[in-house]
Amino acid sequence: MTNEVKIFSGSASKVLAESIAEAMGKELGKSTLSYFSDGEFQPAFEESVRGCDVFIIQSTPPPTDKLFELLLMVDAAKRASAKRIVAVIPYFGFARQDRKDQPRVPIGSKLIANMLTAAGVSRVMTMDLHADQIQGFFEVPVDHLYASAVFSEAIKELKLPNLIMASPDMGGSKRAYAYAKHLECDVVVCYKQRKKANQIDKMFVIGEVEGKDVVLIDDMVDTAGTLTKAANIMMEKGANSVRAICTHAILSGQAYERIEQSALTELIVTDSIPLKQESDKIRVVSVAKLFGKVINAVHNYESISSNFIF
Repeated sequence: MTNEVKIFSGSASKVLAESIAEAMGKELGKSTLSYFSDGEFQPAFEESVRGCDVFIIQSTPPPTDKLFELLLMVDAAKRASAKRIVAVIPYFGFARQDRKDQPRVPIGSKLIANMLTAAGVSRVMTMDLHADQIQGFFEVPVDHLYASAVFSEAIKELKLPNLIMASPDMGGSKRAYAYAKHLECDVVVCYKQRKKANQIDKMFVIGEVEGKDVVLIDDMVDTAGTLTKAANIMMEKGANSVRAICTHAILSGQAYERIEQSALTELIVTDSIPLKQESDKIRVVSVAKLFGKVINAVHNYESISSNFIF
């Protein structure tokens, strides 16, 4: 058995993995996850992977069990003589730890890159990293996909008459400008000050939003504090409507309550992380077809550049 592609899933991404396999016209590979009484766990492949291109789909949100499960699956594939092992990580956890922004802190993203390489990955595939430079932390090829392929269509379908793109912070301004250029509209940026993580002290809007239909764009939504505060401020400044588009729906703490109580008309997210609960204000668009196309291209040594809209 040589050069066959096999798709497996960790426990964090079962639904997405099944959708990816379906988009590729394949069955999801058989694997199990066994637990010992003390909480230790052990994944196992229930079919041969010898000589195969093995794609292991697993996002790595907290807790770190999801990351360690991925590492164990990579190690199992390596020891089972897989030809190539590709870690497909739709949401790459610890991506906010991409630099030393204060004394005596780790660079968590680099550590995880080292761990994946040590475990035996041949390649990494991910989407909308919090910081692009994380690609350089790996000593193996990284396919960095962008949700713009699905989000741009979702924005066009809204048919907003006075569309304007917005970034909820200065760090996301580059992403907002890229969308604005592609959609041929203007852009505004929010400037925020924090006293500590997940707590905003002050926020200001740079640009004019009066009479506009605002679409906020970000790579992730965690506590939703920044996003909802930005939406409320923009409505106060005369915006017609405010929507948000975020790739990774982490949605921790009071996120769901904040979204429900905010001025946001709608929050559009991908299925890179499964939602913890349903909400009338949250809509999910799938990235399964995009990952399926890129997995096929990587397996067949084809170019993937046609999958990038901007």
